[in-house]
Amino acid sequence: MPANSQRPVLVVDFGAQYAQLIARRVREAQVYSEVVPHTASVPDLLDRDPAAIVLSGGPASVYEEGAPRVDPALFDAGVPVFGICYGFQAMAVALGGTTEHTGTREYGRTELAVQGGGGRLHEDLPGHHPVWMSHGDCVTKAPEGFVVTASSAGAPVAAFEDTDRRFAGVQYHPEVAHTPHGQEVLRRFLHDVAGIRPQWTTASIVDEQVARIRERIGGGRAICGLSGGVDSAVAAALVQRAISDRLTCVFVDHGLLRAGERAQVERDFVAATGVNLVTVDAEERFLSALAGVSDPEQKRKIIGREFIEVFEETARNLQAEAGEHGQHYDFLVQGTLYPDVVESGGGTGAANIKSHHNVGGLPEDLRFRLVEPLRELFKDEVRRVGLELGLPETIVHRQPFPGPGLGIRIIGDVTRQRLDVLRAADAIAREELTAAGLDRDIWQCPVVLLAEVRSVGVQGDFRTYGHPVVLRPVSSEDAMTADWTRLPYDVLERISTRITNEVPEVNRVVLDVTSKPPGTIEWE
Repeated sequence: MPANSQRPVLVVDFGAQYAQLIARRVREAQVYSEVVPHTASVPDLLDRDPAAIVLSGGPASVYEEGAPRVDPALFDAGVPVFGICYGFQAMAVALGGTTEHTGTREYGRTELAVQGGGGRLHEDLPGHHPVWMSHGDCVTKAPEGFVVTASSAGAPVAAFEDTDRRFAGVQYHPEVAHTPHGQEVLRRFLHDVAGIRPQWTTASIVDEQVARIRERIGGGRAICGLSGGVDSAVAAALVQRAISDRLTCVFVDHGLLRAGERAQVERDFVAATGVNLVTVDAEERFLSALAGVSDPEQKRKIIGREFIEVFEETARNLQAEAGEHGQHYDFLVQGTLYPDVVESGGGTGAANIKSHHNVGGLPEDLRFRLVEPLRELFKDEVRRVGLELGLPETIVHRQPFPGPGLGIRIIGDVTRQRLDVLRAADAIAREELTAAGLDRDIWQCPVVLLAEVRSVGVQGDFRTYGHPVVLRPVSSEDAMTADWTRLPYDVLERISTRITNEVPEVNRVVLDVTSKPPGTIEWE
């Protein structure tokens, strides 16, 4: 829980694909939220002093052996509770209501019929309006003391509430965009039923994090690995606001950067913040460490290890320059985000999808103490914080770029020649997207070099045997989920034509049309 902030709303995850999205929607109602596993006991939940608890959906049936249950003791704790889908059914059972497997299922768009004035959550909403359903079981009898406020063809009890005890629930998914009034329903629960004041704002995030950073670092010094991306830039700007010139940023040119990136960092970020910046040329070091390595996990770990070693060496050099009585650099600032933690297996029950360079690649004997001011934030929240801190749009709205850089966008081992090829293709794609005015319409567009794949082509009347590159344009809000972006055909044509004309080693451009899930945004 952030220092000096409002108490959190805990989203209890019953295995829902939308648990992170629920947390985001709570934050959009200006209320701080965290996701916790369903295995957390009631005492564990109450120890976090929650302002309210949201029970998420999930794939199980309440009748399955071993299905997650809600401890009835939760409802004696005086904490407001809101159930969604499976959480709604489990809540009904725990409170003495009835949930049945009727054989009638509802998946996707469903019409909701508001009953009895709609109660606190559905009052003044259209009497019939669409919602997004995904259930086989349904609540057929509400617990004692609850008022049924909505139904559907397959769910006689699609919403109920007991405002005296500050309990409510819905069978549908209010957190998804396919439920047009869902955010309003969620907002009404948080503000009107639970009585939580909307205080989680960008300004409050900045104030809270600055206070936390000052408390953690005290009078010490910190070093920040600046990649040029928005995450590390905002993290550095926050820490600089907290400790001023006791922060030194280190920009490691590891040879895995995109075209023009070093100049942009040295020019734009320093101009915007006035931060102390040290640039380290480490291309030879990184390429030597990566030589012959094609496994993506190994690449990430090598790059993460080399980063830390460069930081430590730089800190020692800075300390030596400060002299015997100078202050040590004991803290390392990182731009770790909430999705990074989740995808790296952070937290109970989280699957390890990939080793993030900030999370899975850190050595056990790390001599720094970490400062991660963005660890609880999603990407869109980070961007808003960056604007609040006065960072320029060119930095704040820069498309995400992974810390391991182009090293994980080469399928195969990393060589200088392959990096040059990928850098040229990537620059063309970015130039054309910018020229078409599409930079703000897509989340990012990784360009991937299939270095160990060859395809036959015809270039200049000659048969060629070149490499394919993959365009991966995606749209997302926070990188937890993503869909491929439907770029205009003429833009795709220009990108393909220029790459195959201007990058001799590439003779084929293909488009990745996979969503996340099942794919990830990066290929490695």
